[in-house]
Amino acid sequence: MVSGEIAVRSPAFGHGSPIPKRFAFSPEGENISPPLQWTGVPQRAQELVVIVEDPIPQKPIFLHWIVYGIPASATGLPEGVPADQEKANGFTQGLNDFGHLGWGGPLPSPGEPPHKYQFWVYAVDMHVTLPPGATKKEVMDAIGPHILSNGRIIGTYKR
Repeated sequence: MVSGEIAVRSPAFGHGSPIPKRFAFSPEGENISPPLQWTGVPQRAQELVVIVEDPIPQKPIFLHWIVYGIPASATGLPEGVPADQEKANGFTQGLNDFGHLGWGGPLPSPGEPPHKYQFWVYAVDMHVTLPPGATKKEVMDAIGPHILSNGRIIGTYKR
């Protein structure tokens, strides 16, 4: 049961505002992950999960980033998280819909209306034990009954 809300923000863009071009997928941008910050994680949380997705109208949701195993004490992720399988601070990255580990920035087709990228943070009462490269379905199946709280920020992008 989800109760309460985690407040999510980014120093790089405001809620509902455009995501700077440097965070876009190559060659449009540098394909670096934007910084995220959050507050309001429940005390019972053991870990956090970050999921970034683009719910494109009339198309399947496109996954841009999934990070799991983030310590509950973390207050954010820095800009430019390398697309490594595992990080020294203990979190793990999954497979995005570009078919790669780590961040895959925005790259909608030219002329499309702005896409709305949802940056979700989930607090869970468990330790996610999935290996690197897990899919969104695998992560959500594992954490679904363990979600204590969540929050999001939305950024837009248009080419």
